[in-house]
Amino acid sequence: MDSIANLPKGCTNFKTRQLARLLSRHYDAELARAGLKTTQYSLLSNVLHLGPIAPGELARRMGLDASTLTRNLQPLLAAGWLLQEAGADARSRCISLTPAGREKQAEAQRHWKAAQQNVNAVLGLERVAALHTLLDDCMARLGSEADST
Repeated sequence: MDSIANLPKGCTNFKTRQLARLLSRHYDAELARAGLKTTQYSLLSNVLHLGPIAPGELARRMGLDASTLTRNLQPLLAAGWLLQEAGADARSRCISLTPAGREKQAEAQRHWKAAQQNVNAVLGLERVAALHTLLDDCMARLGSEADST
């Protein structure tokens, strides 16, 4: 039986959002040195690893809704880092990384690694590994609960 001292205090959603905002500010500050936001780096990295991909599939893989993806793609398309072309049929589109986008992703990856190493140093590798394990478990449990409703 849990003691009262071990019971959660406060709102779990609020606490996880606080942590997410702190981490985002940390990564955004480092990625700004490459002229990107965390969301933009994530998009470039996903397109790099997934290859040319339909916007709907990219949104699904990243856990984004279509309007958020469209909004986040615009500055990357305008900068010439991503290219949107016609897909297999007249109604489909395909997103791919341009050579300039590959260079920008590689530049930003160095800054992302610096941010990651700093988080590891501040929190400690054991705490970061435990956090990843706990987060993965929580996402799997909440995801399976959502799938069953």
